[in-house]
Amino acid sequence: MLRERFRFKNALKRIRSDQKKNIDVQSRLEDLSKSVTESFTRRENRLASVPTAEVDQDLPIFERQTEIIEAIQQHQVTVISGETGSGKSTQLPLMALKAGFGVSGLIGHTQPRRIAARGVAARIAGQIGTPQGTDVGFKIRFDDKTSEKTYIKLMTDGILLAETQSDRFLEQYDLIIVDEAHERSLNIDFLMGYLKQILAKRKDLKLIITSATIDTERFAEHFTFSADSPVPIINVEGRTYPVELRYQPPEETADGKPAEMDEHIVSVCRELASVDDGDMLIFLPTESDIRNVNKKLRSTRLPGRQTEVLPLYARLSTDQQNLIFKPGKARRIVLATNVAESSITVPRIRYVIDTGTARISHYAPRSKVQRLPIQAVSQASADQRAGRCGRIGPGICVRLYSE
Repeated sequence: MLRERFRFKNALKRIRSDQKKNIDVQSRLEDLSKSVTESFTRRENRLASVPTAEVDQDLPIFERQTEIIEAIQQHQVTVISGETGSGKSTQLPLMALKAGFGVSGLIGHTQPRRIAARGVAARIAGQIGTPQGTDVGFKIRFDDKTSEKTYIKLMTDGILLAETQSDRFLEQYDLIIVDEAHERSLNIDFLMGYLKQILAKRKDLKLIITSATIDTERFAEHFTFSADSPVPIINVEGRTYPVELRYQPPEETADGKPAEMDEHIVSVCRELASVDDGDMLIFLPTESDIRNVNKKLRSTRLPGRQTEVLPLYARLSTDQQNLIFKPGKARRIVLATNVAESSITVPRIRYVIDTGTARISHYAPRSKVQRLPIQAVSQASADQRAGRCGRIGPGICVRLYSE
């Protein structure tokens, strides 16, 4: 196993050194031999029980499968860009498994958010057909669902960064996937710098960086060690339907002030519900906003079939978050923070209502403090949000601000 090779090498060096000094090393040599045999047997057992990983043919990334597997095998670093919904997060670990990785070491897969790490692990485990915590596991703060049998390990980027304290060269992994790298959080930026140093020393470690269509050239440039071996960039097209954009800022009340956002959201929901019974995804900046809108929607009778209102934010329990991925017969209105923007895909969404704001993490270098102010989202984020309703058919995105 990869994580034991360095220790065995050092033990053998010390034995050889003591042998030259005529020190008896027979018992140590026998112990080392036993440990090496156990590690070898463990690797052979893992190789014999690798799960069959079939890539989902309905996802756009399936068409680039051969190209991606060849790139991973031939290059130390690969950059993959593509729109949300192309299948990057869920299918890349399976492709890595097909390419022969995950046996000597783990396939590590980082996500910017805990809910995404759990959700992606559940999806991959379901696709392989094994319970979570066996072939596919996840590790987030206060929760570790991995075992000795695990091949694919989902985690937050903060967890991988923390692991560098006890595993300096990340020797438990033979391939690492850094997902949603375009989010450029402090953790991701530190990882990018740290991984570049490790890759120069660990030629056996492979790295895949996935990003939205921006920044791919810069990521590739950062990891190019020589002009002779440029980092390949593979673009995967997302499969989306046309999305109609509507701009409906809150109207002014009699005293000249804009109407309450909560009331405006309810009226837009009523308007969309009268069109058909499609599911809605509403982007709100904070948990308190979600609670307020949740209360108002539950006390409102919308036209059409029965309506189920579901909140979605990072601090919800796992069971509550998992309800999002199990649509029933009722129309669903999902109230989410920007966690639903790119990290996870909420199924069956036909309409998106976008308030245009979010809590966005900022590091203030002067005060050396990480802040989370509410501010307007970027155009790229607004486009990502709109794309959420173009997955199952033509959708409508209502932006609650002026064009």
